[in-house]
Amino acid sequence: MTVFDPDQVRDILMFDDIRRPDPHICDALRKIGTATAAGELFNLGVTRPHMAGLTAWRKGKVVAGPALTLQCMPKRQDLMESKQYVERGPIHHKVMYPTQPGDVIVCDARGEMEGGIFGGMMMTFFERHGGAGVVIDGCLRDWPEMDDLDVGVWMRGVTPNHGMQNNLMLWAVNVPIACANVLVMPGDIIVADDDGAICVPVALAPEVIRRASEKLDWEEFTRMKLRAGGHLKNYYPLDTAAQIEYEAWRAKTTKR
Repeated sequence: MTVFDPDQVRDILMFDDIRRPDPHICDALRKIGTATAAGELFNLGVTRPHMAGLTAWRKGKVVAGPALTLQCMPKRQDLMESKQYVERGPIHHKVMYPTQPGDVIVCDARGEMEGGIFGGMMMTFFERHGGAGVVIDGCLRDWPEMDDLDVGVWMRGVTPNHGMQNNLMLWAVNVPIACANVLVMPGDIIVADDDGAICVPVALAPEVIRRASEKLDWEEFTRMKLRAGGHLKNYYPLDTAAQIEYEAWRAKTTKR
C-alpha cells in the first residue's frame, strides 16, 4: 500500500480562468511579430522572451493571445496514486475548459519527448472553442489527426505515446510556469510565428507596441533603400544624411 503525506499534494493548483488583456493589444502584437517584439523587450530589460527550441509546426501561422498555463513535474508514484491527486481528475483537460477565442495554451512539459501532452480529441475541443495556439516544451500525439485543425503549434516534436508513457505528472493549471526556460505568467501575451514563440508581459505590451511601430516605419524605409541599391553602411543603421532622408519620407508618408 502506498504511504504518503496528504499535505504534500495540497499545492496542486487549478485556477478556473485568467485575466485577459485588451484584444486590441494582442492584435497589434500579432502584426508586429516576434522578431521586432523580442528586440524591443530586450531593450526594456526582458532579455530572454524567446522559448528556444520550440519550433513552428504550422508554417505561416501567426498568433498573439493570452496564456493559459499548464505545469508539469517529474513523476512520483506515491503522489500520483494519492487520493488528493486522483480526485483532481485529468488536469491537462482542465487547462482547456476556460478556452476563449484567441487563447494560447502554454505547457511546461520539461522537454519531455516520450509522451504527448495533448492528442487529437483535446486539440479538436480547443480549436472548436476558439483556441489560437499551443506552445509545448514537449510533444503532441495524434499529429496526423490534426491536419484540418486551425491551431498554431510550437513544440519540440511528436510521439505516438500517450501522456502516461512519459516521466511527467501534471501538477497545476494557470499558475506561473517556466516554459523552455522562460517565465510565463497566466494571462501573459504569447506571440508566435515562424521564428518561434515569445512571452510579452502585459504591463510592457503598450510600450513594446509603441517602440515597435516606430521601428517598423524605419525598417520599411531602410528595406526600400536597400532594394533600390542603397549601401548597408548608409542605411543600416541610418547615417546622418539617411536620417534626414528618412524623416522627410516619414513626414510625407504620414500625410497620406
